[in-house]
Amino acid sequence: MSLIDWDVAVNTGTRLVRPGPQVSLADAREAVTHLRELSVTAQGHVREFTGMNSLEPAGPAVIVDRPGWIKANVDGFRVVLEPLIDRLASERNLNSAASGTLTSAVGSRVTGVQLGAVLSYLAGRVLGQYELFLPPDPDGTAPTGRLTLVAPNIVHAERELDVDPRDFRLWVCLHEETHRTQFTSSPWLREYVQEQMQEFLLASDMDASAFLERLRSAGEAVAEVMRGGEGNLIDAFQSEGQSEILDRITAVMTLAEGHGDYVMDAVGPEVVPSVAEIRRRFQRRREGANRIDKIIRQLLGLDLKMKQYEEGAAFVREVVAKVGMDEFNRVWESRETLPTMEEIRNPEAWVNRVVRPVPLPEGNGQVLGKPDITDSTPNE
Repeated sequence: MSLIDWDVAVNTGTRLVRPGPQVSLADAREAVTHLRELSVTAQGHVREFTGMNSLEPAGPAVIVDRPGWIKANVDGFRVVLEPLIDRLASERNLNSAASGTLTSAVGSRVTGVQLGAVLSYLAGRVLGQYELFLPPDPDGTAPTGRLTLVAPNIVHAERELDVDPRDFRLWVCLHEETHRTQFTSSPWLREYVQEQMQEFLLASDMDASAFLERLRSAGEAVAEVMRGGEGNLIDAFQSEGQSEILDRITAVMTLAEGHGDYVMDAVGPEVVPSVAEIRRRFQRRREGANRIDKIIRQLLGLDLKMKQYEEGAAFVREVVAKVGMDEFNRVWESRETLPTMEEIRNPEAWVNRVVRPVPLPEGNGQVLGKPDITDSTPNE
């Protein structure tokens, strides 16, 4: 029996999610058509600005509503988690009594409800995403990825911000198309992210007592955040062995998100004339949530994600300013050239390690600025 009831997750999410903004059928169709067209337009701008070329054909984005986004993400979780659950069950003999204990303690339906509730919250806020993990095609081949835009959320945001719809939609498309370009121009990157996620999940303790202990920690985290303190559910459910892996995942996602934010702003006013005003209003919107919203965001780790945007964009800006876009693009060459979190916070360290390592005096076979491989290789 699966540890997560996927149907319950979808049903819970679609039942709880708030309806989108009120729009006429004609306006809804216009928004969908416009977003498809702008996603294609954004491809050319991203390619020209970054100098990165996709190795896969890229059509227009897939446009979905909120329930469609929830279903797509449940499908993605299922692709990633089900093989791991089966593997863990086999490797750790989580069958009969042990499996029954865990299932009765948490319950696959309860877990499905929890996942659906989280997705219902996110479904009202996500503007778009590049989906890395998709169910296989009917012929069994695994799709390479899919760019998805959530039309009702984009329309809602542009109305709330009172910005030019065409400029805002293209601005969003630039960010999301940058993600598609990152993963389709560097095919190894998808495999690396999946590998890190699998390692992270396999490093968890899959017995009932450990899981219940994590639930208690989660309860303490909720209480701490309600009191106005620090804490989130990611840390509460993290085992000691997972922290190093999470650092590597955080580093690559910080790079990806920061690069997307940098490109969407830096492409410039000749492409998005009101880009400066959009960024100002969007940033104000990010920071102006009510108390309940802030509590939920902190518990789900979304405040950490906001920090990723800022730290990642700062890293990209500084590196590009120092060595130019072509040299910056070396980050996408291999897992060894990805920055660590320490390097994201100290871009000069990444430049010295990857772009211009300084040779030590003659007779020393090492290179200054290029640490021992066990320290510099993210997947070790």
